[in-house]
Amino acid sequence: AELLTYLHPFESVTVLNGHIHQVFQKNDGKVQFYTAASTAFPQPKPGSRPKPGPLTVPAGELSSYLGIRNVTVHQGDGQIAVADATLAS
Repeated sequence: AELLTYLHPFESVTVLNGHIHQVFQKNDGKVQFYTAASTAFPQPKPGSRPKPGPLTVPAGELSSYLGIRNVTVHQGDGQIAVADATLAS
């Protein structure tokens, strides 16, 4: 919460995060948060399970749950393009 007070004076802020092992996008006023898929172990979607913990998947399907994110920044207009891919693709 304290961090957001430092970011709110800016016209537009993009926060890229990939360590939380869950994919989601959130907007908080002028601040946009983008998280990426895990490259280590997947987590279930927030609220989809009674308690947090690693997602159990069949070994042969693990690479389809893990992924990478490519971000392209368009100079001048401040827009970004986000493209996700699984390690299986």
